[in-house]
Amino acid sequence: MTLSRRCALSAFAAALLAGCGSTPTQPAAPVAAVPAPQPVARHVKIGLALGGGAARGFAHIGVIKALEAQGIVPDIVVGTSAGSVVGAMYAAGYNGFTLQRMALEMDEASISDWAIPFFSKAPGVLKGEALQAYVNKTVRNQPIEKLKIPFGAVATDLKTGQPILFRRGNTGQAVRASSAVPSVFQPVSIGGRTYVDGGLVAPVPVRFAKEMGAEFIIAVNISSATEAQATASSVDVLMQTFTIMGQRLNQHELRDADIVITPSLGTMGSADFAGRNLAVLAGEQAAAAVMPQIKARLRAKQFAPAP
Repeated sequence: MTLSRRCALSAFAAALLAGCGSTPTQPAAPVAAVPAPQPVARHVKIGLALGGGAARGFAHIGVIKALEAQGIVPDIVVGTSAGSVVGAMYAAGYNGFTLQRMALEMDEASISDWAIPFFSKAPGVLKGEALQAYVNKTVRNQPIEKLKIPFGAVATDLKTGQPILFRRGNTGQAVRASSAVPSVFQPVSIGGRTYVDGGLVAPVPVRFAKEMGAEFIIAVNISSATEAQATASSVDVLMQTFTIMGQRLNQHELRDADIVITPSLGTMGSADFAGRNLAVLAGEQAAAAVMPQIKARLRAKQFAPAP
């Protein structure tokens, strides 16, 4: 390469370097912040466990009304005794307002079929067939497994003393068995076994709601403190005995509920059908009082990692 040509190349390279050096440096583009992913609420299966308590069970309707008003609809319903009556109708698709109307229109005689003890070998002054027929008519004769909300009714095997959870079969018959208070209703024979009131083994059926798959359990306890229970009739005395027997069971079982609603029913008697409207109101008020807790705990479970 000739000297002149080398000089020309050197001059060209110098010019390029000079041009690059004179170009202003562009500031680096800022790194865009990536927003943190927002937690997504998962669906939590809500279970409603409705306890026993005869006429005091009208309070369950008020609880249902209050829950529905806040958009809280259970995925699972389990009932004992009076709770099974309300629970079956609710699971069949009736909302709280309709249940209240039905309760106010219900004639006590429509579920009372008196047996004459002298002619009846079965213990109990009520046969229970009228209650079974009333429930089946109300649920349009649908079996338990066809109800809109998964439902279970708890009864007690009279021979073994073990609980039974009815999840299939004749809805009215299961409710009748769950409600067969000894000495008041005659025991119920189903599939060769004899059953009585579920309150003997599960006054508020929390564990059965869990067994059916509930992840968040709202329990409704309508039994009263023993000192507040009315004892004006033999039925009241019998229900007082049930309350005493069920206290320890409730202490153990209610601990597994996420929320316990206890309507203030005072000395309302177990046969006080005249007080049904006040019982519904007491249920609404009790549910409304704990609604902030229900929402907070339910939200915490919705955003918690799946178990």
